[in-house]
Amino acid sequence: MSNRIERANSEIQRCLLEIIQTKMNDPRLDRVVSITEVNVTPDFKYCKAKVSVLDVNEIANVTKVLQKSEGFIKRELAKMVDMPQVPKINFVVDKSTMSAIRVEEILRGLNIPAEEVEDDNQ
Repeated sequence: MSNRIERANSEIQRCLLEIIQTKMNDPRLDRVVSITEVNVTPDFKYCKAKVSVLDVNEIANVTKVLQKSEGFIKRELAKMVDMPQVPKINFVVDKSTMSAIRVEEILRGLNIPAEEVEDDNQ
């Protein structure tokens, strides 16, 4: 991936996070929404933003709200970044975060006895 695309990805990610956390007043959006990854196409027409939320049950609702607010988010993004054109943003669920939460739940459910500490001074 070119350096130009990488810079665009990180700048868009930073701006999207700022827009969601500070400029959107939608009560359905929890303030613990995170944009984990952004991938913009080389022609800057399309952008895929992976969304992560701490509450797994709310992730579908959050992505719907963000997708419906794409026009507002795109206007705010245009004010913040200097790009030839502002890409169409597609918000998708970050499955890696959901997988990590599931693994953590499974590990908590295991009954692993604590190891006995042996005294080396004997």
